[in-house]
Amino acid sequence: MGLQLKIQKILALGLFILGFAFQSPGQETFKNPILAGWYPDPAITDDGMGNFYMVHSTFAFYPGISVFHSTDLVNWKQIGNVIDRPDQIDLEGFGVSRAIFAPDISFDEGTFYVTCTVVDGKGNFVVTAKDPAGPWSDPVWLPEVQGIDPGLFFDVEKSYIVYNGDAPDNKPLYDGHRTIRMFEFDKQNLETVGENRILVNGGVDISTKPVWAEGPRIYKLNGYYYLMTAEGGTAINHSEMIYRNRDIDDEFIPFKENPILTQRHLDPDREDPVTSAGHADIIQHPNGDWYGVFLAVRPYEGDFYNTCRETFLTPVKWENDWPIFDLGGEEIQYEYPLPEGTKINKDLFPLNGNFQFKKDFENKKLDLHWLFLRNPKEDWYSLKDREGYLVMKTRAETVSGTANPSFLSHRQQHLKGEAAVSLNFDTKKENEKAGLIAFQNEAHFYFIAKSYEGNSPVVQLFKGAENGEELLASQKLPASGEAIEFKVEFDEDVYRFFYKTGSEWKNLGGELDGKYLSTKVAGGFVGNNLGMYTTSNEEESKNKAAFDWFSYLGDDEVYQKEQGN
Repeated sequence: MGLQLKIQKILALGLFILGFAFQSPGQETFKNPILAGWYPDPAITDDGMGNFYMVHSTFAFYPGISVFHSTDLVNWKQIGNVIDRPDQIDLEGFGVSRAIFAPDISFDEGTFYVTCTVVDGKGNFVVTAKDPAGPWSDPVWLPEVQGIDPGLFFDVEKSYIVYNGDAPDNKPLYDGHRTIRMFEFDKQNLETVGENRILVNGGVDISTKPVWAEGPRIYKLNGYYYLMTAEGGTAINHSEMIYRNRDIDDEFIPFKENPILTQRHLDPDREDPVTSAGHADIIQHPNGDWYGVFLAVRPYEGDFYNTCRETFLTPVKWENDWPIFDLGGEEIQYEYPLPEGTKINKDLFPLNGNFQFKKDFENKKLDLHWLFLRNPKEDWYSLKDREGYLVMKTRAETVSGTANPSFLSHRQQHLKGEAAVSLNFDTKKENEKAGLIAFQNEAHFYFIAKSYEGNSPVVQLFKGAENGEELLASQKLPASGEAIEFKVEFDEDVYRFFYKTGSEWKNLGGELDGKYLSTKVAGGFVGNNLGMYTTSNEEESKNKAAFDWFSYLGDDEVYQKEQGN
């Protein structure tokens, strides 16, 4: 590519960098994040036959631990979930951002393994499967592994489990002082062997008081054993470090140029930033090139974001037998050239870039992208009771509690967009409500619903609060038996809710504070969810809500800019 063309591309994208040749105008690219919306803590493996599999944290949502498949690292399709039976792990009682933390997936001699942590629960476990689409086994608990983020490494004669553990002798020198530890692992009996060994104390340089060494991976490549870990905590100081040795029993020596991935040093006011990059994994593409997946976020102002931690993909280069994330400059890009020999498959369910879809519930089985809040323990929903509808029982459980409410959601995957539903719901009880919810956690949500007030059907708008919910607005409806549509428009930190019984959308509540649904305000580790919800607010009910369809549209401006529109 000539210098003049490179300069034109750099100026067009606003990237003042050197040493990276961008794609020619006709060359296709893939979009970042590769999985948009809250798909945090990615871990990846391959089966040696050209198939790649990736898993993510799901916390208290169900089914748990999404499993994605690809043959080229770019086109991904969800094929199953590891936790898809209520008796595997009971999520009742867990807070939204607790329970299923940071799974790791690995493959050895025909068997797939997933290791994971149930935070606030029984701790670490391992499950196995012959087919990563499932079924997966019941958990085998690992009580000796005291910490989080366990991952397996299979060597020629021995296997190991590596994880984030407490400070030496449980005596931290500072807040966030952790260790990376390792046990030998018996893969036949799924249990640890012997005593654990500390591989990393604190981080690359303990004199700087590094925090939260976590997400460890071990690789055997180029005659070395590599240990890769995250450091700095899963926020703006997140970073990825690499160590290596020739013998796994020797000390792991850190790379002098660490970190190999971070955005912590960049101007927070830069245009369209990607921040908080870390918790990574690397893999080799079938064409021989190397790539890495990692979590990062897209803030819309300062450190505010509603889509939370998403999965990104970038090239990885090797320098003197050290892997380094090849970002094309200092900043993570929203587009990278497609791996050689790869094409975008537009027939797959969309996961990145700008897209839209509409689900009409004609199928008799829910698609894999839908999320419940904790495990359903009764048959409160049906795709068969009414042709073409999702019918949900109006039950006592609420999203403010820690049980399983009548709630079904899709991740918010864009900073700007909208979601809508069509609903048939009739009630003459003020406690019964059904509608569209934008949900971040038990106390941070907006809910537009049809209900009853006085002697009239009404549409109401609620805001989540520590003690339940607050009524923001109410409007009488003309008749009780009519179908109603609800819509939410989101534009970074502004949310607007609408309803329609005829041909015209009517706003209810004006402009609402979207930062209330951000991770910075709400806390935790999940992003916003958009979906369908009905409740009788802790009272018994025999009512049902019938949803005709759900639609989603995402239209982030950064993708338009990258495409030159």
